[in-house]
Amino acid sequence: MRSRIGVFAGQFLFAALCLSAGPVFLLLGYGAWSDGEGWGAAMCVAGAVVTAAIPVSAAVSTQRITSRITRRDCVTGGNGAYGDDTFVMWAPQSAPGRAGARLVRADVLRASLVHYSPEGEATFTTYYGNYAPAEFTPVVRMTLRVHGDGGGEGPGGRAGFEVTDEWRVPPLCLSAVTAGRLAVLVAPSGPGGSGGPGRVGVLWPGSTLLAGTRTCRVIDLEGRVTDVTRRTGRQLAQMRISREVGGVEMRGDTIDLRRLDAGTAARYAAVADRARACPEDRAPVTEPGEAARLLVAELPGGEGGFGHSGRGWARRGGHLALGRFLEMRGRTTFQDHGPVLDTVLRVRPADGTRPFDAARRLTVPMNYLAVLHHTRDVVLTVSPNGRSYDVDWTRTHLLAGVTAATVITPEGHAIPLPRRSEALWPLMNLLASHAVSNPAPVLDLRKRRTAAVAAAVTDVLRDCGLMPTGDRA
Repeated sequence: MRSRIGVFAGQFLFAALCLSAGPVFLLLGYGAWSDGEGWGAAMCVAGAVVTAAIPVSAAVSTQRITSRITRRDCVTGGNGAYGDDTFVMWAPQSAPGRAGARLVRADVLRASLVHYSPEGEATFTTYYGNYAPAEFTPVVRMTLRVHGDGGGEGPGGRAGFEVTDEWRVPPLCLSAVTAGRLAVLVAPSGPGGSGGPGRVGVLWPGSTLLAGTRTCRVIDLEGRVTDVTRRTGRQLAQMRISREVGGVEMRGDTIDLRRLDAGTAARYAAVADRARACPEDRAPVTEPGEAARLLVAELPGGEGGFGHSGRGWARRGGHLALGRFLEMRGRTTFQDHGPVLDTVLRVRPADGTRPFDAARRLTVPMNYLAVLHHTRDVVLTVSPNGRSYDVDWTRTHLLAGVTAATVITPEGHAIPLPRRSEALWPLMNLLASHAVSNPAPVLDLRKRRTAAVAAAVTDVLRDCGLMPTGDRA
């Protein structure tokens, strides 16, 4: 568990080094003023101002670096704005593409990171007027199977094809690559159809919709709400209408037909009627072959683990709680391991009290963003007095499946846990309650420090079906 006091001390020393002229001016000015020099008072005031900026700068930097959440961060207006299954993402816009380009679906067969090497190190880098700068946008090489829009049969039908190329992927949209479904624009081919398909461009906001990362609902003209998340056929039809009319506003994750012009609303209603006549199954959370496009091992953001538990923290009542992201909004500030986002997080206190929504600006690791379609849960470490919550990215990465976990039994048998295993959360709570620190993703029950929890750990594994019932610690 990261110490906020330690972060503040480090930032204070850094600020004191950068603003060291302040105390010097203060001392020189005071000495000159004592000697009756007129300019001493002005120098003394200037030195005092610069010196006072040292703790202020340290406090501001600590707030930016750490991820502490308190009741002061509660969203104004209380709970209820979003349901638990809602996730709103304000994704960066993509190039509109050439006139006449076809909007179709593409499946990601393989993906690998080609380039990502910003030079900002751990500092915050802010851009103005450029939402997704190339420096902080990873280049990914992908092999796509681009779907046709007519199966290649009949007049005007176009068959699908495969293409391999490099694309810049905004960090917020990395989960669309992992999920394996993209919305792409295929430019017109050469004159007379020569030269094969045109260049393929990716529509990243639409891709996060097809991936199911962003939830999507439609309110029809009668006020009925329909959840169309992961209904890829209907979403593509809606995207084509939106593209033709120059854009349709999504309020949060909802398209309200009552707010559209009559012609556009009628076209959306016709799509809904076809969907009711021929119901469409939800697409899977991820398409087959995810291992060939899972980039978490190549992306920055840190490794997952069972987490650190300070003895004093645990003995005084410190514990773990769960939170869930409800909203992410991109900004123009970045760190090397992830973008700085404006987020809304639903905190679920472990004592059973009512959840609350908190708005917090956080640096979200890129490898976590790559699995955002699977889960939006985060692990929070709760202070002993229950008044503050800190996002624990080490535990979050393990729970979200960024890192795979392994338990080694007292007999030396290695038991690999599936990614996002239901056993992870009870194991983390068990270790935290006994003040057992295990920052790594491998929990070795042969170690002396784990002896007190070895039997309880094996019971959890057995209850989750991960260990034969005959094996005991």
